[in-house]
Amino acid sequence: MKSAIHTRQIVDKLEAQHPNADTELHYSNPFQLLVATILSAQSTDQRVNLVTPALFKRYRNARTLARATEEELQPQILSTGFFRAKSKALIGMAQALVARHDGEVPSSLDELVALPGVGRKTANVVLGHALGVPGLPVDRHVLRVANRIGIAESDSPEVVEQQLCAVLPPEQWTIASDTMILHGRRICRPKPLCEQCAVQDDCDYYGTVVDHVRRERVSAARSVPAKARARAGGPRKKSARGRRK
Repeated sequence: MKSAIHTRQIVDKLEAQHPNADTELHYSNPFQLLVATILSAQSTDQRVNLVTPALFKRYRNARTLARATEEELQPQILSTGFFRAKSKALIGMAQALVARHDGEVPSSLDELVALPGVGRKTANVVLGHALGVPGLPVDRHVLRVANRIGIAESDSPEVVEQQLCAVLPPEQWTIASDTMILHGRRICRPKPLCEQCAVQDDCDYYGTVVDHVRRERVSAARSVPAKARARAGGPRKKSARGRRK
């Protein structure tokens, strides 16, 4: 793994490449962001943003959502996928907010992850964006980007969160996550666009995989003419029998 200083330099470069990175979920308060983030699991932010306006109009707060039934909620969130599990989680989350927190979203990671359907990633999204509490959400994009570059080293989201939080200042946690998520969506995709990456020279993946493949291809291309000549036995000469006297 790279040093703390090198990691901060890399994150700064990524932030410069993706200025104003932020969550793409639409919300007006912590409760709405909590609902939207739960819905975003195995879905896209764009799809969730199409669903939530009507949902937020019908369920304005935790108390109104807590009174909903799964049967009436499921059709409203159908297009986000896994609608049965999500409807159960949303209603359970709202009921827990009413019972434990007087309907308000708590500003503690431990209290948030104790709610039904809320994991560390969801809790950190809400903390960092809606409650002003430092949080570093780690999703599949952050996992891929951080491990490829070499600023983290684990397949566990919680371990990667700990590694990044240990070397970045708390005030940078949320923007660092937003930046890596955006970088993972735009540049460092499963099939990466390395030539467009601002940290190409710092990236372990590029240095050990992509650049190695590129050198092999160049070497193979240069050796083709020589191999072709060798197989042909060199330039052919006209036989004496075929010459005119």
